Amino acid sequence: MRFEKWQALGNDYVIVEQAELQFELTPARVRRLCERHLGIGADGVLVLSRTPDDRYVAELRIFNPDGSEAELSGNGAREAVLYLRRRGWTDREEFTILTAAGPISPVITGEFSARVDMGTARLASSDFPQGAADGRGTLSLADGTVAFQHVSIGNPQCAISVDSAAELDALDLARLGPPIEGNANFPNRTNVSWYTQLDAGPPARVRARIFERGVGETASSGTGATGAAVAYLLTSENGKALLADGPAVVVVVLDGGELVVEVSEDLRVHLSGWALPVFAGELSEPFVQALEELG
Repeated sequence: MRFEKWQALGNDYVIVEQAELQFELTPARVRRLCERHLGIGADGVLVLSRTPDDRYVAELRIFNPDGSEAELSGNGAREAVLYLRRRGWTDREEFTILTAAGPISPVITGEFSARVDMGTARLASSDFPQGAADGRGTLSLADGTVAFQHVSIGNPQCAISVDSAAELDALDLARLGPPIEGNANFPNRTNVSWYTQLDAGPPARVRARIFERGVGETASSGTGATGAAVAYLLTSENGKALLADGPAVVVVVLDGGELVVEVSEDLRVHLSGWALPVFAGELSEPFVQALEELG
């Protein structure tokens, strides 16, 4: 079974074509593939398949390292579309792929970079069913009450503003993340981002740290960066002014690097960044057999 390993700002995925799979991709098999000592090691698995609908170059399925399936990943999607171009699935610079969150449309901007139309962010969704129309809410946690902004960008985001970069860097996400990810307000669990303004801009610069659903803290997340950028534009005075003059551009600084998030007044989002292939390989027959036995 042939695969490639890609990374975007330290967010790494195993990419496999559906035609190469010799078994059903069950949660147990995904977990083993993603284990860094017993498998390939990754933050998730991307599966690409042909689709009979010629509007789409491919269909993309995204699996978290805990075996759950994600609706969308900004970094994963960018890795997938650059893989598709590099592997000859298309020679176009602009095309569309299908995801569980719906169609997304990238523009290839360089050999290893792309700008992806992520669709329109929503503030009210079934991922926060008790929420107000503006997506704002509070959580009662062991450390006290926390205000947040819910953003749905194909998957659920809970964005939390903090006062300074020093405060942000001091946060213990391994402790803070799980009770928010699994909070009863979010029936499908949620991704969590903490963010703070670095520079008013334009473009504004925002620092963010991300705790991904089914993953834990990551060096970067495209949808997490998007959630933080949208929340910043909606809730801060500087952000509101930028959005009113839109489209607003927010550079999100993550541990793994920078992503550029463009947001229009109707919350249409475009995400720009890079992704690189790390290596290509083939699973050994004994490992394939071990995966098959996992069921």
